[in-house]
Amino acid sequence: MSKLKVFGDHEENTLAQMKVICEDERVKHAVLCADGHLGYSVPVGGVVAYEGMINVNGVGFDIACGNKAVLTDLKGLEVRANIYRTMNEVQKHISFGIGRKNNEKVDHSIFGDPIWSEIELLKTLKDKSMAQLGTVGSGNHYVDIFTDELDRIWIGVHFGSRGLGHSIATHFIKAGGGIDGVHAKPVIFDEDSDLGCQYLKCMELAGRYAYAGRDWVCDRVAKILRGNIVEEVHNHHNFAWKESHFDKEYWVIRKGSTPSFPGQKGFVGGSMGDISVILEGIEGSESRNSLYSTVHGAGRAMGRNQAKGKVNRRTGARISDGLVSQSAHDEWIKRIGVEIRGGDLDESPLAYKRIEKVLDCHKDTIKILHTLKPIGVAMADSRVVDPWRD
Repeated sequence: MSKLKVFGDHEENTLAQMKVICEDERVKHAVLCADGHLGYSVPVGGVVAYEGMINVNGVGFDIACGNKAVLTDLKGLEVRANIYRTMNEVQKHISFGIGRKNNEKVDHSIFGDPIWSEIELLKTLKDKSMAQLGTVGSGNHYVDIFTDELDRIWIGVHFGSRGLGHSIATHFIKAGGGIDGVHAKPVIFDEDSDLGCQYLKCMELAGRYAYAGRDWVCDRVAKILRGNIVEEVHNHHNFAWKESHFDKEYWVIRKGSTPSFPGQKGFVGGSMGDISVILEGIEGSESRNSLYSTVHGAGRAMGRNQAKGKVNRRTGARISDGLVSQSAHDEWIKRIGVEIRGGDLDESPLAYKRIEKVLDCHKDTIKILHTLKPIGVAMADSRVVDPWRD
């Protein structure tokens, strides 16, 4: 079997970046999912397996970025009738953007973990992490309200460990002699080394922190909707797991890739004007060769500056036009009928691949359980600068 399994079609620079990763003899298996595109050191949509080693750049700067979807006991008919007011409430009570603090104090047991005082780096990050828990961030991070094929209401969120994860990644890349940059050589630690052990502990904490944040946001939006949560689907897609594949144990790094073992459910989001899905992994040779991994979203069809052009970071004013026009974007959103708060042309559906085609590339490894149509989308607005690298 080839070391690299590729799903779908990709730009040359994405494939080239993945092939460079695979030239490293420490890489035992690798996968590029159909939503892949150029990333920092490792493509988004990339899956890389090492024996006893951890790739810090592979996990990325937004450690434990992931998706959570919850099914509520509400019906679409009643929620659609008040969607304008509802999205105003979501925008009011959920904090979007960089460096933001939650307007509501969140007490969580994670902050009682002694690890915060055991690792010097974490001592400096605890206060900021407490203030940011439950904030969403910027870029392609969102809060969505959906209806499914039975007109039931789902809430979906996408974000990670916020400033905590970014600070952890920055620290360990520097400590390992690495540099920032799309084509930077990855920093790889032995799992038993001092830096490797510290990184894995910090990564695990960031994972629990991200889960806690997504839990809080879903609960808060359900409260805004005055509904109850009856089912949850929750996954990281920027993380490393110790797993068994082909009768050996590996650290499997998934950057922008969702774990999809047989029977494991996942929430995969489209763009603000496309469907999203609840899927489930299935058994088979293609699934095994994919290291039981699938897409995390539709995947970008063009870069942010390509889509929206150059923008004044301070004012949000457009300096030059990009490939996505405001009129074409507005026409798409109007046709879909979704109530939007925030976002910009770089998050337009026109800047993304079509999720149906992306999912079709993985059809032998997953089954679709529910198709979700967005009726409300909230994101950071166009004046927010995105510091997250993945």
